[in-house]
Amino acid sequence: MLRIADLLTGLTGQMPADIEWARKPLGPVVIDSREVRPGACFVALHGEHRDGHEFLAEALSRGASAIIAERGRVTHVSGCWMLEARHPPSPLAPSDPTRPLCLLVEDSLGALQRWAAYWRRQHQVRVVGVTGSVGKTTTKEMIYSVLSRHFRTLKSEGNYNNEIGLPLTLLRLTPHRERVVVEMGMYALGEIAQLAQIAQPVIGVVTNVGPTHLERLRTLERIAQAKRELVEALPPKGVAILNGDDEQVMAMASHTQARVLCYGLRAECDVWADGVVSQGLEGVRFRLHHGGEVLHVRTPLLGRHSVHAALAAATVGLAEGESWDEIVAGLQEIPEHLRLVALPGPQGSILLDDTYNASPASTIAALNLLEELPGRKIAVLGDMLELGDFEEEGHRKVGRRALEVDLLITVGRLGRIIGREALAWGMDEAQVLMVNDNQGAITHLRRLIERDDVILVKGSRGMAMEEIVDALVESPESRG
Repeated sequence: MLRIADLLTGLTGQMPADIEWARKPLGPVVIDSREVRPGACFVALHGEHRDGHEFLAEALSRGASAIIAERGRVTHVSGCWMLEARHPPSPLAPSDPTRPLCLLVEDSLGALQRWAAYWRRQHQVRVVGVTGSVGKTTTKEMIYSVLSRHFRTLKSEGNYNNEIGLPLTLLRLTPHRERVVVEMGMYALGEIAQLAQIAQPVIGVVTNVGPTHLERLRTLERIAQAKRELVEALPPKGVAILNGDDEQVMAMASHTQARVLCYGLRAECDVWADGVVSQGLEGVRFRLHHGGEVLHVRTPLLGRHSVHAALAAATVGLAEGESWDEIVAGLQEIPEHLRLVALPGPQGSILLDDTYNASPASTIAALNLLEELPGRKIAVLGDMLELGDFEEEGHRKVGRRALEVDLLITVGRLGRIIGREALAWGMDEAQVLMVNDNQGAITHLRRLIERDDVILVKGSRGMAMEEIVDALVESPESRG
């Protein structure tokens, strides 16, 4: 459990003189004033659209025990004991122990990261970092499920995979935790290296390299370079776990001092699978191989493409010394809130909610799953963002794969490329609808959905296509 002493020691290097006051519990650490509860620490971050310094009074009214704020944005907070982190007085002692602490720093995000790095170093815990262009969240959840069979494990929640979310995850560490699984995303070179410096992973998993973020990094080679930063940061006694079916990922093996294990669908991999059979909404089954071992596995993850996430998790389990019974149990009982979720829709239809994000590879994988299911197939596909020079070809590639669906509805400007490509390859005009926004898709779907239809809804996060699912789902409680 975090205490006031941990905050001050982590950011000033000094222990408070008032030991009793310093033992005061502190937590959780939040960046949204609406999430503050009594005893919390509120970190005031400033961004393009919102400045946390405008909500200091709200955080205090909700019971915050401590605030981290930037000295250039605030000089005084009513009712707080103000302390400069840059030049702390010695000895540290509050003028009034009943007052909340306001710690003034040069950069609140940098302070959050330094504090998280300090707190991580106080714990004898093994960190597993997961990165890749597609499938990070699913792979992270599978690894968590496997490791939790044997170890007391913490994981990053939701999209806490960046320079803010990862520190917040690490600040949830408690002494009884033995393993931590964190997702590591990036927009630019150097960001994963920074996350690795904070988290100090001993195991690094790379799922794949694809055109996601191509708009920012320009080339696949630079994307691979950015992902490679994870395995470059691993210690000599660490383990790099690489997708053996992705050439750019396997090329990372020569860039790490850690031991390398690979997984995939080839017998040359350390952990590999064959006999893959999709069972529709019941999941997928396959034979898992390692050395002379052969195990028959079924996982509730949807689609053949999910086998790679299962293999990565199994490889982590082996690297951490788990038994096959533990590994298989973890693969069979995964969290229900993974990205692609089947929900009840109108007229007895099924909604496949895959609205978390989209790339050409993940959209094609979702269309492959849709093809495996019985019933009339409707694909609602939105813009795939941040593809850079691959934007046109990526959307066209999806359009060619969408030929097999019974009805294609595209959403957004780039979605029209998908629709036009499907038409160019012979899809009937009556099967293709191109709309500008989510409401247009909702209007058409309410009119067109029939009993036993299966509707896939997928697009980039910026398209907010969960609005479509929310408008159509029959029982809103199932959405949670």
